[in-house]
Amino acid sequence: MNKFKLNIIAAIVIGMGLLSSCADSFLDSESKTTVTDGNFYRTVADAEMALIGCYDGFQRTSANGNLAFYVASEILSDNCFGGTGNTDARAYQALDRFDISQSPSDNNLFNGTWSDYYAGIFRCNTLLQKLDGISWGNNTTARKRIEGETRFLRAIMYFDLVRLFERVPLLTEPTTANIPQSEPAEIYKLIAGDLKFAAENIPSDAYPKAKASENDGRVTTYAAKSMLARVYLFYTGYYKADDLGVSQSEILAGLEDVINSNEYDLVSTYKSLWPAASYIPNKKDNTLDRSGYAGMGNIETVFTQKFNNTSDYNGNIDGNRWLVMLGMRNTNWSPYGKGWGACSVNPKLVNAYSDADQRKTASVIDIVGEGIAKTFDMKDTREYTGYSNKKYTPIALPDGTSDTGGSNDFQISQDQDFIVIRYADVLLMAAELGSPKAQSYYDKVRKRAGLTAKTVSQANIIEERRLEFAFEGIRYWDLLRQGLDVAASTIAQTQKVKSGAVDDEVVITAENIKKTRGFMQIPNTQITLSNGVLIQNSGW
Repeated sequence: MNKFKLNIIAAIVIGMGLLSSCADSFLDSESKTTVTDGNFYRTVADAEMALIGCYDGFQRTSANGNLAFYVASEILSDNCFGGTGNTDARAYQALDRFDISQSPSDNNLFNGTWSDYYAGIFRCNTLLQKLDGISWGNNTTARKRIEGETRFLRAIMYFDLVRLFERVPLLTEPTTANIPQSEPAEIYKLIAGDLKFAAENIPSDAYPKAKASENDGRVTTYAAKSMLARVYLFYTGYYKADDLGVSQSEILAGLEDVINSNEYDLVSTYKSLWPAASYIPNKKDNTLDRSGYAGMGNIETVFTQKFNNTSDYNGNIDGNRWLVMLGMRNTNWSPYGKGWGACSVNPKLVNAYSDADQRKTASVIDIVGEGIAKTFDMKDTREYTGYSNKKYTPIALPDGTSDTGGSNDFQISQDQDFIVIRYADVLLMAAELGSPKAQSYYDKVRKRAGLTAKTVSQANIIEERRLEFAFEGIRYWDLLRQGLDVAASTIAQTQKVKSGAVDDEVVITAENIKKTRGFMQIPNTQITLSNGVLIQNSGW
């Protein structure tokens, strides 16, 4: 892990949000004092500090131990089933089947998630409101950059919320007002406007890739242009509307800017993107050879969500809390560490890879093929398929002990960053949006996977995305943006599995997916707190 410290005050009060113990890299900060809203937001340094708090708010949407957007995205897709322990509650099955009858008491699955996202948005709105009162002097570039980064963070948090729940309250000021849900078009227009501002106002040289050790995880103009493309593709695909105030040609031009910047490229070997795929155990001295790992902030990374390994149970929240959910159930097989067995991998995905495709062994843990079955905890595992997620899984040393660092508490000290956008995604989005170089971009991704050239087409790009971005929280949204019928028919299936070492079945129906329209249950607690102002989504 590339760690460094920025000696700033890390504990400040922003309206209702207390910021403390931020994440690694520029978020890895030491608490020195506490200041209040009354004597803050005066200088550029104050604004920079508050911006770190906004990054921290975004990080906590995953680090706070609630149901992470990423995990939900994988459960909902055709990549994975719910999994977890054989005697656990069936909350993940309710998601996987789009069917609350699987676990009727779990009507608050996303309550912590909802609160975490709105807390992060509150921080961003507070800083944006305070910008006019800060003494910028002649430093207008700093103001635009800080506003751009803040608006990007607000946009990505709203993008997660609107994809999960569709109609959510749209707050653009730091308020606790009880307001009704907004229509999705209104929310998406704010998201697009925020991302466009970030793309146009964050200087291209603000956070150069050459200095990734200092600024990995910071928002760049290129991250904003890439995220805007992802938003555009989902919105225009699902809603069949093109009214976001930005044209397809502008979106494509932004992606071409990212490509032509020469800031990014594909790493030469696919498996080097992922620690578990590239680490080699050395039993003689109980170490891991990490030389094959490209590292965090590598040349392919366009934007990441940063994590650290210093979480504790006393309020220091900066670890990747969802990663342990994905580890093999109570099974250490170095370099793979134990976890809670969520998101068992669908054999349909594994079979979709050709044997020549290097992404197969880099993405999937083959429990039988890798010799793990002889120690695998089958009796405590639900929906065992023989496969697990290799991209995001805990790491263990050869003796089975955790390799998290920090407190070495495998539950809270996971520090692998989540790659939000990779350069491969930029290439495939540009190809999908009609770049004159579409064939070249498409072939470049396939060549790195060890595959031969193939005629570029919409269908082939979508299939390539399935294989390239498996277990990266992208597949479900790629299906949904093709239309509800496509998503429902693709995800619906009956699959034989093992639960508690006995035969079981996963049955997912297209009808359930359609009646929810692909969106999630709004937490019952939030509906109650709103005195009925919030309206539950259909199908839940």
